[in-house]
Amino acid sequence: MKQDENTTITTLPEHGLCFVCGQQNPNGMGITWYTRPDDQHGLVLFSDFAFTLTQQGPPGHAHGGASAAVLDEAMGAVCWQTGLQVLLANLNLDYHLPVPLGTTMRLEAWVDRVAGRKAFAKSHLLLPTGETAVSGTGLYIHSPALFDGSRFSVLHGKQPKE
Repeated sequence: MKQDENTTITTLPEHGLCFVCGQQNPNGMGITWYTRPDDQHGLVLFSDFAFTLTQQGPPGHAHGGASAAVLDEAMGAVCWQTGLQVLLANLNLDYHLPVPLGTTMRLEAWVDRVAGRKAFAKSHLLLPTGETAVSGTGLYIHSPALFDGSRFSVLHGKQPKE
């Protein structure tokens, strides 16, 4: 996906030992997340990355659980970026096409709607052709009390008020 030169892209902080985005986890994926404003969705979280042999399921292809992990992480992170301190309650995925190893994919996630404490997010993992390999929806529950004083809250500017 091409970005307009005037589009504001923000790099999100990594989360230490997180399996998906932590740079300090020797077994992690080390994905870097970015956000950009979007006319349709308000804010879109995205990353371009490739699955490696560490995430292999069927020969030459990513394990479905690895795809699930990155879509969950992306949807949860975009909720946080919109000010919601959430935990996953329900994750639904549709696997449309095999996900090859070593191929740069584009993952995008956005908040579809918010109803009270419930945040409904959507995501998709795109092949270089633009075809959707995996799509997902998630129900996330805003639970700020669970994160008071946590490192995660501090990284996202959600320190408890004194």
